[in-house]
Parts: sequence; structure tokens; C-alpha cells
Amino acid sequence: MDRELVIEHVADTYGIEPDWPWGGTYADSCVLRHPESRTWFGLLMSVRRDRLGLRGEGQAEILNVKCDPDMASVARGVEGVMPAYHMNKDRWISIVLDGSVPDEMVFDLLERSFELTRPASRRARRCEVGR
Repeated sequence: MDRELVIEHVADTYGIEPDWPWGGTYADSCVLRHPESRTWFGLLMSVRRDRLGLRGEGQAEILNVKCDPDMASVARGVEGVMPAYHMNKDRWISIVLDGSVPDEMVFDLLERSFELTRPASRRARRCEVGR
């Protein structure tokens, strides 16, 4: 799994292109925004490996996604998933995009994040319809 595959999956699944809000030092970081709420449901960035507590030199590509606190605690038990870098550690997780997390799990966590960032009124309606 890499950044390009995540961007391609999000474009194919949700019809969303990434938003590149920062220039300069953070020009390689992009945001995935929910089309209804404009809220972030994903953040792709490169972070120095030592800042993430990872061995080795250089940068690691990560994807931050929003997550229910209970699910986040379970997901952090998977190699390659950790408390979110530079985000709320209870509600966000970071996924290292180095192949250690299966693609299907990354896509599932993206879907969950997408649903969690849906406008509250739409989330409530969706729950009622599903009953």
C-alpha cells in the first residue's frame, strides 16, 4: 500500500480528489475531505521515522484516519497502526503505508472514517434506515 493507491481508491470509491492545503515544507501532505461536511476523513503525509518511533532512517508515509475510540484501541494492536501523529490520539490513528497493514484493512478504516465524518444529521438518518 502506498499514497498513490490510497488516492486512487478514494477517487474511485468516493469521487474525491485530495486537497493540498499546505505549501513549502508540507507540500507533500494532503487532506481527504468528506464532500458533505468538508471535514477531514484522511490525512496523508510523510513523517520522519524517528518521530513515529520507527527504526531506520528517512521518512515514512502515513495515513491518519478518524476512528471510534474502541475500534482505535483494537486497531492499534495491529503492526503498522499507531496512535495518530499530530492528531487526537483517542479518535484518530496513523497507518504506516509500508505494506505491514493489509490493503483491505486500510480500505475498511478509510470507510469507517468516511462514515464518522458524515454530517451528524445524515449519520442519524442512515442508522434509522438500517434498523
